[in-house]
Amino acid sequence: MALFEGAIFSVERRAGRDVVVHPPVAAVVALDVDDCITLVRQERVAAGGKLLELPAGFVDEGEIPLEAAKRELAEETGLHGGEWVELTRFFTSAGFTDEKLHLFLATGLEQGDASPEETEEIELVKLPLRDVPSLLEFCEDAKTLVGLLFLARERGL
Repeated sequence: MALFEGAIFSVERRAGRDVVVHPPVAAVVALDVDDCITLVRQERVAAGGKLLELPAGFVDEGEIPLEAAKRELAEETGLHGGEWVELTRFFTSAGFTDEKLHLFLATGLEQGDASPEETEEIELVKLPLRDVPSLLEFCEDAKTLVGLLFLARERGL
């Protein structure tokens, strides 16, 4: 039974608990042909300011996570092509939401034109791969921390 219906999520009672029902999300650790990582900085009202994050977005109904990841990356950053692998899948906060995040690593990406949604104000942040370890202590976004840690392990940083 739905207790609340919002534009992005709903709340249901399951086994006596309130659960935020949220669509799945795809996020990308994006490395271009120069081995630079591209992150996005954007306003997050719930966090009270701008966060540095991996490019990410909803997996639309009928879409597979890889398609969503490629679409979101191209829209937000203009990056496309390359080699893609799914690093992991995880629940973002299983204590209260069923949101599942699919995390991809994309390498050898080429730059194109971004086309963010009209409501998105995105600042692109491009850094050399060697700077990834220093980002960890400043990053406050969980999906980004997970992605950067996977990248550090994959690349021996």
